[in-house]
Amino acid sequence: MGVSGCGKTTIGDLVARELGVPFLDGDSLHPVENVAKMAAGTPLTDEDRWPWLATVGSSLAAAGDGGLVLACSALRRSYRDAIRAQAPDTIFLHLHGSKEVLRARTEGRSGHFMPPALLDSQLATLEPLESDEAGVVVDIAAPVNRVVTDALAGIAAAAKEAAPASAGAATGATGTQPRQFDVDLQAAPFNLDDSAVEWVNTTLAGMTLEEKIGQLFINHNNDYSPEYLDGVLENYHVGGMRYRPGPSAAVQEHIRYAQSKSKVPLLVASNPEMGGAGSCDDGTFVSTHLQAGSHPDKSIARQMGQVAGVETAALGCNWAFAPIVDIHYNWRNTVISTRAFGNTPEIVVERAKEYFDGISEAPTACAMKHFPGDGIDERDQHVVTSYNTLGYDEWNRTYGHVYREMIGHGVQSIMIGHIGAPELSRHFRPGIPDADIMPATLSPELLQDLLRGELGFNGLILTDASQMIGLTQAMKRKDLVPATIAAGCDMFLFFRNAAEDFTYMLDGYKSGVITEQRLNDALRRILALKASLGLHRRERSELVPPVEALAAIGSDAHRAIAAGIADKTVTLVKDTANNLPITPETHQRIRLYGISGGSDFTMADPLAYLDVVAEELERAGFEVHVFKTAAQRKAAGEEGVNFMSVISEEATGDYAEKYDAAFVFANVKGFAQEAAIRIKWSTPMAAEIPWYVTEVPTVFVSLNQPNHLIDVPMVKTAIHAHAGSVEAIRATIEKIMGKSEFQGTFNENVFCDSFDTRL
Repeated sequence: MGVSGCGKTTIGDLVARELGVPFLDGDSLHPVENVAKMAAGTPLTDEDRWPWLATVGSSLAAAGDGGLVLACSALRRSYRDAIRAQAPDTIFLHLHGSKEVLRARTEGRSGHFMPPALLDSQLATLEPLESDEAGVVVDIAAPVNRVVTDALAGIAAAAKEAAPASAGAATGATGTQPRQFDVDLQAAPFNLDDSAVEWVNTTLAGMTLEEKIGQLFINHNNDYSPEYLDGVLENYHVGGMRYRPGPSAAVQEHIRYAQSKSKVPLLVASNPEMGGAGSCDDGTFVSTHLQAGSHPDKSIARQMGQVAGVETAALGCNWAFAPIVDIHYNWRNTVISTRAFGNTPEIVVERAKEYFDGISEAPTACAMKHFPGDGIDERDQHVVTSYNTLGYDEWNRTYGHVYREMIGHGVQSIMIGHIGAPELSRHFRPGIPDADIMPATLSPELLQDLLRGELGFNGLILTDASQMIGLTQAMKRKDLVPATIAAGCDMFLFFRNAAEDFTYMLDGYKSGVITEQRLNDALRRILALKASLGLHRRERSELVPPVEALAAIGSDAHRAIAAGIADKTVTLVKDTANNLPITPETHQRIRLYGISGGSDFTMADPLAYLDVVAEELERAGFEVHVFKTAAQRKAAGEEGVNFMSVISEEATGDYAEKYDAAFVFANVKGFAQEAAIRIKWSTPMAAEIPWYVTEVPTVFVSLNQPNHLIDVPMVKTAIHAHAGSVEAIRATIEKIMGKSEFQGTFNENVFCDSFDTRL
């Protein structure tokens, strides 16, 4: 109890956690008429209060022996008597503070029902506890942890005095259990010591409502300018950031400025799914997840994590949106076809642990993704909601096994995919209508009952990118923003419109969609992740390494690691015609074809890799003749050319007299723009389609996707090189020539469930 600004909600929630009983904010029991009055600055009359006080007392009485901590002003003796009339055993904890302390706190509480101007009215109304009332008074000027300690001691004494005959009178309700799914700051994965817990509690207690709401957001920094960052931090108080990749020096300076301006240290995320590549323009591409799962040497995944950790930490990042722990069951799924370690839970667990251990050598937390698991549906959540349709038992044997293992291994956070799981939702919510089955980001049964409850995850939960249609098609934006937090997510990834989304989240709290308990639990997890990284112990100037640390990015040592992995993982999928080896001595003249998926959102030249291929072939001694499509020839200024004329020119009877072999290098990339990716030829009946397999030895090399045989089953020699890097291309050419052996492995997905792909 106490006047506005004394900390009833914060202290009450912490006391409830220590006692292992529920917490309820009495404000949530006010009828809407009372809320409207208070928001307008109109004091309540006793006629307004009596029904509310009766509800407060009834709520306390209904808790019975289980116990309940409830926050309520209860300023007058008559109000407390009204509560005791319903719940006679109530003990009152009065949070007392001087007028100066209280005024400072109320002036920082915008968004709350009680305007600061009403403080004088409340102080005039306050009647201190009398000697015949069971209760305790605690001074709020002390640090939060001290206030809680004093409160618990006082409650214990008051309880003992009120019921001296009670055997073993305790500081909490006998036999009660901690509230379900509340964070335990001193348990895994946070493992905070007492000083870190104190920092979490003190920081939370010192936040305004707007600062609390801001902590729930992870911004995507689309601008490197100080003015942009000032606006984001001053207006929205975000808890984390991801940024648009650029040169490493610019990225580091951007992060340095952001940390220097943030009141609470920022979680700075990167997407190091392939090593250092993707976190900055000059980062080292080490391998894809699939590549790291395509060789018996599990240490490849650890090396990928190690390089990722060193290079992202050099930038100032402290949070990795990796590893990916999806299982690639459906070969048609191209969202994770190269981003999953494999198609069995065993390989995923083994390699994900290696990656985690490698990146954890740096001061970095991980967010594994995408719960409840991608790889069943062929569709992409960027453009449509997809579904994991496994039954409860099968899911537990597969994806559930992966998540249990990784949670037990210490992963600190989990990214939730915009992926529905109909059978899991039906298991926890029998009879749920099909129309109510939501993506996991909006499903409390998946986040609370399954992930928190059955899997026992105590860490932080964040959404995947909130602009994805897999989420936005589910409900109106103003509803879905707070609904993700209410469902059990702790952080919301990316604003669509910052001002709108912030307001939607704030309104969701004010309307009760996000309860006080859910908000505080989310904030404690966010702050705990920061404390687990030691961010609270470091000076702002030390949160980002010095410029000299950038020397590790793209270093010769890291490039050597990438080259070694490329050599190990280039994979011969088939060579049924025994075309290999092909050397300059046996097949001098090479017709070289390049296939890409066209330009994607990165705006990179989709065929830039082909120049590297041609250069490496020529360096090896081949004579290279690069095929040009009709569009390429027109772009070069050639007139009178069309796809029919190109077919006529290319597919001539003397093809084998002009060329000794044909090499097709495919680098079909991209996701987020279509539900699934397949080869798209340049024209109808395109001249680059391997019709020429009957003319000359033909080698098809994929530099990315593993599923191309469904579109080129006629090729007799197929190689998966995994990457368009110089290292991978060079290693592939050496193996084509027989200078080194193929060592990579593959799974059955490469044959796409079709007999002809094996021929």
